[in-house]
Amino acid sequence: MLHLRVIAPPGQSSAVVDLLAADPGVTHLVVLPGAARQPAGDYVTCDVVRESADGVLRGLQELGVEAHGAIAADDVELTLSAAADKAAEDAPGHGEDAVVWDEIAAKTGEQTVLTGTFLALIIVATMIAGIGVLLDQPILIVGAMVVGPEFGPLAALCVALLRRQPRIIGRSVQALVVGFLAAMLVTVLSTWALTATGLVGRDMLLADRPLTDFIWRPDALSWVVGLLAGVAGMLSLTSKKSGSLVGVLISVTTVPAAANVAVAAAYGVWHEAAGSALQLVINLAAIVLAGLLTLVVQLCWWRRVQRRSARGVPRQRADRLGSVSASRRPPRDAG
Repeated sequence: MLHLRVIAPPGQSSAVVDLLAADPGVTHLVVLPGAARQPAGDYVTCDVVRESADGVLRGLQELGVEAHGAIAADDVELTLSAAADKAAEDAPGHGEDAVVWDEIAAKTGEQTVLTGTFLALIIVATMIAGIGVLLDQPILIVGAMVVGPEFGPLAALCVALLRRQPRIIGRSVQALVVGFLAAMLVTVLSTWALTATGLVGRDMLLADRPLTDFIWRPDALSWVVGLLAGVAGMLSLTSKKSGSLVGVLISVTTVPAAANVAVAAAYGVWHEAAGSALQLVINLAAIVLAGLLTLVVQLCWWRRVQRRSARGVPRQRADRLGSVSASRRPPRDAG
């Protein structure tokens, strides 16, 4: 369930309240006339089940509330209310499957910014993976996968492609390209530095590495795993399953592949660098394709659910609107 906070501009409050009151998934509706000061307007709050949240937010935007007012939403961790239970029963679909597109866009959009933290994380992850490659240590490879922040821009890219947002697409691609290039460059330098101190050597890269040599030997399974990870990652993001997302991060060798490119390039082993680069491209492309297809399926599924439920909703909405209108009528004069 989401808690909505709306500042309805003067002249729009009635339409906003009617919209919220008419939706069966909305409950705990509170209206404070004239309470908002900046921007000025009526302060309206309510709780809405996730199944109805996307439609409610879209309706508020169609009214133009965000242009002269404000719309904010927060997750509600605990609700003890019979009215909330009824709203969940009346709303179509299941909250676990619901996708709040504005929430996903906002969440992923924040992860497209090329910040110092993003660069630091992807550089550190790639350096850890580079050492793991030379030592043939899967533990270090898994640790690097968890540290790597690359799934954020990948998810944002999928959402932006679906919603046709060129600016977000450009920012996502920029974050990925600059991030991986910077990480590989630093890893090349760190590999040279570690070699100079005698901690690692070229012979370690050329030795048999049965536990990690899959990183530079892509095959058909690399594509399959990338597709599955893309599906799981997008589902975990849209359904807020953070535990599943961690599993996705340690299943695809994006950061380790970039690290192997850097280490192999540092030692001039170009055939291994090329194989790792191909592995990286395959995994990135598979994740984006699978993530985009997952979003398309979710979008089509929810549209179908909403169309099927809309047949029985008009009467229910009319009843709720009628009760709201009746509550607003002035009482009749007893005399």
